[in-house]
Amino acid sequence: MDNIPTNVSWAELAGQMVDTESPMGRLSLQAFHLLDQFLYPSGPPTETLTLTSRLLIDVKNVIVIFALFRLLSPFVLDVIRHGPVVVAGEYRDALMRTVFTMGKAIPAVRRRIDRELAGAKQQIEQQVAPVFPGINRYAALPERGLSVDEVKQALDRHAELGTVQLEKGRASGTLYWGGTDITELSVHSFERFTWSNPLHADIFPGVRKMDAEVVAMCLDMFNAGPNAGGTTTSGGTESLLLACKAHRDWARATRGVTEPEMIVPVTAHAAFDKAASYFNIKIYKVGIDGKTGKVNLAGVRRLINRNTIMLVGSAPGFPHGIVDDIEALGRMARRAGIGLHVDCCLGGFVVPFMEEAGFRLPGLFDFRVPGVTSISCDTHKYGFAPKGSSVIMYATRALRAYQYFVTPDWSGGIYASPSIAGSRPGAVLAGAWATMVYMGRAGYVAATRQMVSAARRLTQGIREIEGLYVIGEPLITVVAFASDKYDIFVVSAEMTKRGWNLNTLQFPSSIHYCCTMLTTDQVVNQFLADLGEIMTEVRRHPDAKPTGTAAIYGMAAALPDRSIISEVTTTFVDALYKA
Repeated sequence: MDNIPTNVSWAELAGQMVDTESPMGRLSLQAFHLLDQFLYPSGPPTETLTLTSRLLIDVKNVIVIFALFRLLSPFVLDVIRHGPVVVAGEYRDALMRTVFTMGKAIPAVRRRIDRELAGAKQQIEQQVAPVFPGINRYAALPERGLSVDEVKQALDRHAELGTVQLEKGRASGTLYWGGTDITELSVHSFERFTWSNPLHADIFPGVRKMDAEVVAMCLDMFNAGPNAGGTTTSGGTESLLLACKAHRDWARATRGVTEPEMIVPVTAHAAFDKAASYFNIKIYKVGIDGKTGKVNLAGVRRLINRNTIMLVGSAPGFPHGIVDDIEALGRMARRAGIGLHVDCCLGGFVVPFMEEAGFRLPGLFDFRVPGVTSISCDTHKYGFAPKGSSVIMYATRALRAYQYFVTPDWSGGIYASPSIAGSRPGAVLAGAWATMVYMGRAGYVAATRQMVSAARRLTQGIREIEGLYVIGEPLITVVAFASDKYDIFVVSAEMTKRGWNLNTLQFPSSIHYCCTMLTTDQVVNQFLADLGEIMTEVRRHPDAKPTGTAAIYGMAAALPDRSIISEVTTTFVDALYKA
């Protein structure tokens, strides 16, 4: 065999060795023809080689071609998916980050950066973890335990440490208060179920029943079908994490996807970034339409490929309060055979009641949309339940099963849990159930009408202030605004001085206010009055610089190297645990 001349094609050589009359032989011959076209587009080699030499050369060629393909294909695919302009911008930004990183290695530059960061870190620590005179500090267990009365007094003092007047609607979102009756019900729920744990369903059957009914009521709100299912979670972040985990495992089991990708709007919640990091999912972010604030559908469509496991749409998104075109995303997901998650964590107890409250939505957003495979909604926001409760729902119970964790071989017994946590606080679930059955559909419709009306008034008032513009067309309870003439972070800092606690945003630099039941007509009027007066001063002094936390956001927006921002942010997280 090694002496056979091989200045012929592989197909010709194969024709001498296989039975060309059999179906398998003909199929093999066709395969060798394809190999020849791949290796020798200009025809077979002219020189005579031994079969071994020929084989070694061709194997080498295949390896080189495969290596080049693996090296260049990500770049080529990136250009195809994003377009040459976007990719050029990404490479430009990467080059700038590289230059910046190299510059940081210069001792003089590093010292300057360290000085600036030290100042920012000190400022953060002073704001996040200040020293409170007259309040005992416990960095170790007290030698003698306090009495019940002493502990209650200490708790009361800690409850009074905040300076923002939450009960007067001065904070954006934060306090999703539903009234004194709900507070009373929550306290009663904790009194009766403090020590309960739904992990032990046989011991706490009442908690198991309420847990299941919270999910069932939410499924009904979102028009789920008879085969739908869901679970409760500790909050919106866990709900989103589990949705991503379920879709990843589903795509791996049903389609063999081993390099999962998901496509999300740039305005999608940061929990999707966390899920990408935790579960090794590649995340692609798509920009928004400059006019509507909704995700750019053409950008989403271009990114879909065989590794895509899910799309994401928000209803509404946290930053700007915009509802994405869920119906269009559903059509894309269904056509591609992939998942679509609708993030209703913020608006979960508002959007289902919009029409009954007298407000029109531009399209459907729930399980009535073909292609929607999962939806998350937070009971602890506009559901007015105690903090630490959310719901993740799936179009089918079969998809929900990919969320579960089961291990049958543990020495402690067969173990299974529906969500990330093992033990869970039954009191929180009882509080969510009590709140929902107390409010009823009519109660949530009335709350929606009040809060959305306040947001509409706020939107109109901001649009009438010179130098500001509202981002997109907010339909729910969040109103985001920015300025293309003045530093919006100066506005944020001045509103903070007047006792307002607003959400500072970036890309674009902006602020938002999230209306709650505490956003009364009086609160809206005061907000607009303060904002109008501040803008008058800003127009008089357009070169003013922001202070406080707003100054940090201003600095962050100007830095091409986001690693420095991560370093500053880590200081904030560290400060949370400074005793």
